Amino acid sequence: MPNKTPNSWEEELSQQTENVNMNQGLNDLSNGDTTDATDSGSVAKTTTAKPLDKSRGSIASASGKSSVKLPGRSILARGNIEAAKAARAADAVAKAQQADVDDATLKEIYGEKREHVNVVFIGHVDAGKSTLGGSLLYCTGMVDDRTMEKVKREAKEAGCQSWYMSWVLDLTEEERTKGKTVSYVPHMIGGASQADLACLVISARKGEYETGFEKGGQTREHALLACNSGVQKLVIVVNKMDDPTVDWCKARFDQCTAKVIKFLEALGYKKKDILCMPVSAQRTLGIKERIPKDVCHWYNGPSLLEYLTDFELPERKINSPFMMPVTSKYRDMGTMCEGRVESGVIKKNSSYLLMPNKTEVLISALYGETENEISTASAGDQVRLRLRGVEEEDLLPGFVLCSPKRPVHCVHTFEAKIRILDLKNILTAGFNCVMHVHSAVEEVTFAQLLHKLESGTGRKSKRPPSFVNKGQTIIARLEVTSAAGAVCVEEYTTLESMGRFTLRDQGQTIAIGMITKLILGGNEH
Repeated sequence: MPNKTPNSWEEELSQQTENVNMNQGLNDLSNGDTTDATDSGSVAKTTTAKPLDKSRGSIASASGKSSVKLPGRSILARGNIEAAKAARAADAVAKAQQADVDDATLKEIYGEKREHVNVVFIGHVDAGKSTLGGSLLYCTGMVDDRTMEKVKREAKEAGCQSWYMSWVLDLTEEERTKGKTVSYVPHMIGGASQADLACLVISARKGEYETGFEKGGQTREHALLACNSGVQKLVIVVNKMDDPTVDWCKARFDQCTAKVIKFLEALGYKKKDILCMPVSAQRTLGIKERIPKDVCHWYNGPSLLEYLTDFELPERKINSPFMMPVTSKYRDMGTMCEGRVESGVIKKNSSYLLMPNKTEVLISALYGETENEISTASAGDQVRLRLRGVEEEDLLPGFVLCSPKRPVHCVHTFEAKIRILDLKNILTAGFNCVMHVHSAVEEVTFAQLLHKLESGTGRKSKRPPSFVNKGQTIIARLEVTSAAGAVCVEEYTTLESMGRFTLRDQGQTIAIGMITKLILGGNEH
């Protein structure tokens, strides 16, 4: 390479710098800058002038005379310029690729990724919960036309043609003959404990709404249990609005929702957390598409699927220790279990602790909402697991899979704040009932009545009460008396879903409560 004078190196470096910055200005313009051509040109000139001043300033001395610049430094500077050119070229390629494969293309190939929403459908018998479920499956394409035609034919042959939509979910002979889903309140409690959102289905048909909401109906009890299970958002789905006794009448819609809303607000729900919508599940009106104005001109709200799609999920406890109550178990190429991740993250091929037996298990397979395996799941996800290290007969619903670094507490005795809802007689120490907490169902007894809380102030009584009545709130000490002898729980302030419970006796919900203190080995936690 021929030798050059310092001035020739200076001129070459200045020329390269000017070319690079001018190219950058043109690139910015071609990449869709919102500035017009004249403004962009002036910007390009300005950005060019500044590097030139800097480069010349590095060569000129304070006296204004040129100083000698070594060729090695110029070579290094030229190398940096070439590297910057390469980086810009790579960035241009990346932008071009991004333009070719935009969000719409990715959505077309892979589908739209959404977080799962866990919904529980509750309400009085005959309100139309199964029909609504079948309608949702049909509208979302989960049930094809061929299957629907088969169900219609079977319903017609059985003389139950108007029930065909509910037959998508009601599969047993007993359910199809009676036209009612065989379900029990304990199952409803288990479902509500895993839900993010509840759809309270009520019938607008005259006579059915009144039967469901008045004393003895399940509308009130289901709403209460959903509230105590931690369901913070609720949709009142007024079904059967197409019935001849209703005919999409707004006055009947308002009549059905007014009392329910008032009852829900008394439970603790806020108006912003309640949405009311009219539907006809049988005719799929208001399910996927909004109800046509010629059918129901006064309703301007979303359809049910539209609301579920835009539903804002509650905050997940992803950074907390992993805990997952087991809801069911079975055998399928090994021991399988199902449940909802209440907190933390679970990973395939990782080891966890199964409480209360303190059994170390390995997650050999992990499934989400589909049949495909997944590598991880986080708080709020419904999952199926294949476990190694435990047999199916040694696993029961109510067991909790947890992190070995922070196992769930397993206790025989705990203190709780309890609200008495319904009692045939007074309640005293020694009273026995059944406790539902997450997916566990255990027999408990009131070992001690510690305090009675004043209504309004919440002030504790100095002396322990000898008995309590309906409507009162107390602090009591409970003991597990079932064969298990203990239950996996947490304090309510630590993990709400593992610290709230429902008490039932003789087929009725008598109280709700939250755990305030754990008694570990005779010591208070």
